[in-house]
Parts: sequence; structure tokens; C-alpha cells
Amino acid sequence: MQNNPLLNPVPLGAQWRASARRALVTETEGMQQRIEALDGPVGDAFAKSVQVIRSAKGRVVMTGMGKSGHIARKIAATLASTGTPASFVHPAEASHGDLGMITSDDVVVMISNSGESPELRDILIYSRRFAVPLIAITAAPASTLGKEADIVLPLPRAREACPNGLAPTTSTLLQLALGDALAMALLEDKGFSAHDFRKFHPGGKLGAQLKHVRDIMHPREELPLGPETMPMSDVLIVMTRRSYGCFGVVDAEGRLAGIVTDGDLRRNMTPDLLNRPAGNVMTRAPKTIDPSALASEALAQLNDMKITSLFVIDGEQRPVGLVHIHDLLRIGLV
Repeated sequence: MQNNPLLNPVPLGAQWRASARRALVTETEGMQQRIEALDGPVGDAFAKSVQVIRSAKGRVVMTGMGKSGHIARKIAATLASTGTPASFVHPAEASHGDLGMITSDDVVVMISNSGESPELRDILIYSRRFAVPLIAITAAPASTLGKEADIVLPLPRAREACPNGLAPTTSTLLQLALGDALAMALLEDKGFSAHDFRKFHPGGKLGAQLKHVRDIMHPREELPLGPETMPMSDVLIVMTRRSYGCFGVVDAEGRLAGIVTDGDLRRNMTPDLLNRPAGNVMTRAPKTIDPSALASEALAQLNDMKITSLFVIDGEQRPVGLVHIHDLLRIGLV
């Protein structure tokens, strides 16, 4: 029986590691050039681009051909998910009717490393004919695209990570990074929050992270609660019935005074435990969370403190709910 190379992979050779290192170093150098350029005219052009996009009544129309088109499509998705309406128009489809997707209220962002991709011609002409603002992302500001654009965001003439200098690698990374920078500048300008982000990401793990504690917590009527005077024999019955592994102790005003956990039971395991009052066994000032907090914050607290439950309290320190690690598992957060 022959060995399956997929089941017995060849260890990564030194030459492969060296190749990977060269590629990453080359791309990092390109990114550093991009960062440094923001201190000059490129930074001014970037600011103008943000201003034009934020003032537009329509949407951002991203376009590009080949690898630049793939990057443009991703940037459109990032913009749309962070509060800036955007779409991608394929240059070839634009020439067959999709130009109708572009209006005079929009802003076109065209990506082309050379600035001379012939497939972009019809969108370029259309944007000039109908005075649609055009932002160019190109490594050739003197190209046809660079000359026709209202704003040029020039890419540095950085080396491609490809040893032959042919495969788009560093150049596409810089295009993507610039698109992300635009999206983040617009996001911060709008004051776009995690709560806004949730509107566009209701599904998957990201959607779960952006749920609020109040959406997943167990309501007050299901909580294991009792006064400080309750004997531990009764506390154990309530803890067992509720199955949260804890018991909330409230004071005379209904505020959460402490918590009894499985750990507290072990630490207080004496012959008279069942006769002692809950207030004598509880841990005071337990960790709690606000109902408006994100589910991801609840998970972080549970992980940091190595606990399984958190009482949810209102502004007056009264327990209004409880969130358990199983609740986070249920929504797919863990």
C-alpha cells in the first residue's frame, strides 16, 4: 500500500520558509511605503476622497478588472458592512447594461494598477459624461485613468512579492489596505458603533457576538434567588432545581448582596453547613454584567474569571437576569 502524501505531508523545507519570509518582507516594505506616503500629498488626496464619499447622496461603486476586480469587490463588501452603501460593478457587465447601476449621485472608485485596463473604458467614459465623481486607485498617476480621475490615490511603485515581478501580490495588498483605510475613516467619521454593526451582521458567530445580554439572559422569574437569612438546606434545593450552579443572595431592598457557587459549598463544607444562613457562606460583591452589554463581553468576563454564570443587574443593583456559558454555546458564540 502506497503512502498517501496528504496523510504524510513533507515537512516544510528551509527553502520554503525562506520564500515565505521574502514574500512577507517585500509586502511589508510596500505597506511601509504606503504608510509614509500619507504624510504628504497622498494624505491630502485620501482626505478629499473621504469628503467626496461622505457627501455623496448615492453609493460607492467599486470596479476593477482581474485581480484588482477581486479587491474592488471585497472593498465594496467592507464599505457596505460598515455603514457606507456600496456595490461592485463588473467592467465587462457594465458594457452590456450594468452602466445603468451607476447614477449621478454615486461615486465611482476604480482600481487599476496600470491605469490602462481596456475593460474599464466604458465606465470611465460614462463617469465623465454624466459627471459622476471618479476616484482612481492606481500605481500610474500619469495613465489614462490617472489623468481622467477627479482624485488619484497613487500606489507606491513597490516590488511585487513574486520573484518574477509579475503576479499581483504587493500591489493587490496595497489596494486592499487602502480600501480598508477608506472604510475605517468613514466608519469613524459616522460614529458607526458595534450596535450599528450588528444590524448588518445578524447571522453567524459575528452576529452572536453582537447580541446583547438582554437578548439571551434568563429572566428574573427563573433566577435562583433568596435572602441572606435563607438556610443553606433550602439554598441547595433552589440551586439544584435551577441548575445554574449558583444562587443569588439579595438584601432587604432586593439588591444583589452576594452569590453562592459550587466553589463556596466546597470551601464551607462543615457538619453545620446546611444549618448556616446563605449570608454566612456567600461571596460578597460578585461579578455582574449590564443587560445592554454585548454577548461577547459576557463571554470575555466568564473566560477571564473562569466562571460559568453572571448575574445581570439593573442600575439599582437588582438582579434582572442571568447569563450562563451554555447560553453562549446555544447562540454559537463559543
